[in-house]
Amino acid sequence: MTGKDEDDLSRLLRAAVAGDERAYADFLHRIAARVRGFARRKIVKGGIDAEDVVQETLLAIHLKRHTWRTDAPVLPWVYAIARFKLIDAFRRRGQRIELEIGDFVETLAAPQPAEAASERDVTRALDGLSPGQRSVVSAISVEGRSIGETARHLGMSETAVRVALHRGLSAIAKRFGRN
Repeated sequence: MTGKDEDDLSRLLRAAVAGDERAYADFLHRIAARVRGFARRKIVKGGIDAEDVVQETLLAIHLKRHTWRTDAPVLPWVYAIARFKLIDAFRRRGQRIELEIGDFVETLAAPQPAEAASERDVTRALDGLSPGQRSVVSAISVEGRSIGETARHLGMSETAVRVALHRGLSAIAKRFGRN
């Protein structure tokens, strides 16, 4: 990672928060690649799908982008979210992961937003989706199910679940990308 990468990503997210949809799409595309690499490096045993961690991280970034301080670096904020989503994935599987406390220095002292506002944001985001997309996004991102679990629970193929998740997240990004 170079300072230029950080500057470019920060610039893209600032533009996205200001309503630039193209900048937001570019930001999410570039961040997805970074989070994917991070998740693959951290998942050494099977049982956790790195792509699930990527999708959950992107949804969290979308829902919490207003909490990013525009004068702060964006990558530590993104990686903190990715770490928390990875830990959540390990917890759901009953596995443990040990991380260095230094990885969390920037987030430990950060104020946490009100829980009620977070729930309203999630409800608001899900309300704009079709029933099928809402079921998939809710099962994966709110209930914490994996792609496979969601497919079995909803009687869908894993491919159909991934497509519905992608379309649902895209619809959310499009709807809220114009703030």
